[in-house]
Amino acid sequence: MSKREKLIIFDTTLRDGEQSPGASMTKDEKVRIAKALERMRVDVIEAGFPIASPGDFEAVQAVARVVKDATVCGLARALEKDIDRAGEALKEAHSARIHTFIATSPIHMERKLRMTPDQVVEQAVWAVKRARRYTDNVEFSAEDAGRSEIDFLCRIFEAVIAAGAGTINVPDTVGYSLPQIFGETMRALIERIPNSDQAVFSVHCHNDLGLAVANSLAAIQAGARQIECTVNGIGERAGNCSLEEIVMVVKVRRDHLPYTTLIRTEKLFPASQMLSGFISFGPQPNKAIVGRNAFAHEAGIHQDGVLKERTTYEIIDPKEVGVPESRLVLGKHSGRHALGQRCDTLGFPLTREQLDAVYRRFTALADRKKGILDEEIVALVKEVVDGGAPPPAKARVEPATVRGSLGRGFAFPMRAARRLGSASR
Repeated sequence: MSKREKLIIFDTTLRDGEQSPGASMTKDEKVRIAKALERMRVDVIEAGFPIASPGDFEAVQAVARVVKDATVCGLARALEKDIDRAGEALKEAHSARIHTFIATSPIHMERKLRMTPDQVVEQAVWAVKRARRYTDNVEFSAEDAGRSEIDFLCRIFEAVIAAGAGTINVPDTVGYSLPQIFGETMRALIERIPNSDQAVFSVHCHNDLGLAVANSLAAIQAGARQIECTVNGIGERAGNCSLEEIVMVVKVRRDHLPYTTLIRTEKLFPASQMLSGFISFGPQPNKAIVGRNAFAHEAGIHQDGVLKERTTYEIIDPKEVGVPESRLVLGKHSGRHALGQRCDTLGFPLTREQLDAVYRRFTALADRKKGILDEEIVALVKEVVDGGAPPPAKARVEPATVRGSLGRGFAFPMRAARRLGSASR
């Protein structure tokens, strides 16, 4: 494998992510998220859109004051008032970037901007030069690049690079692109633009067709070296490229992806949990990497395999992303092995015959319910073992052992199961 190329992780949770309905954050919450991203070693933190409101201005300003180990970025339309406001908000930043943009697709130029292509190029060049008054770190985005004509993209990107833009962002603003096509577009831009070597090419993908991560990966393979993403994939409409997913794709598939990031992956899950606590929703249960079920196993075959050797069904060690451990969920798909381990943990070591009897009762109950609680397992065991005698003292379960079950089968940590060995019953 050749030398691994560094990928710049540009997090826009505080800007594009906050544009999700129900994702508004206070200034203090934004500062706490920014500090968590800094600890994670995110390269660029887009802290907000300063012109949007006094609150957004103050939040960008506050983040700029406290973050020292990452670049703090403010978004601005290609307008004087936007750029000046962003420059003011970022003036105390240790490292500042202004991210200015204008739409480039025919439908946006004609219907929204009501500008000719020549006017758009002129405005973009002016905006980059204006932003350079405040910082030499200027990023330019061609809004709706995914539906823009490639000849026009080449023209406007060449012009803004010449004007001083050091990062060129190619957004799939409405999530319209397909990976192969998007990758071909990125490759063609880099090859055709004469001064492309003077800028870092970036990608900002939305998830309207569920392809944000796939399109971002295709762009990376075609030459992009900055990925714009958000914690939990939050953002406008269906969201953005998920930070945790793209980072772990690159880490897990090192055999085919000669790239690296600075991200401390063990900080991914804590950041996800922090964000979920601040906004009105968290990731869906089956969300890759940080979802509640990402490291949960209910099927008996899977549980048996994981108890014997974790890597039979887990390609990521949960601790790599900050998840304390895997969970075995007891439900109608569970097998004897997992049930036996759980009975042991509850203080009821069973013979094979006893386990068979408990298992028959367990499956009958599981077929009628969405999940089996700990006390219900104890009751089943008592029916078989001693006809209803009180359970031994060690069967008492502390509340922490039931965390995360949320009514969908009893979940118990892998750690407790492994302490008891993994011999098949």
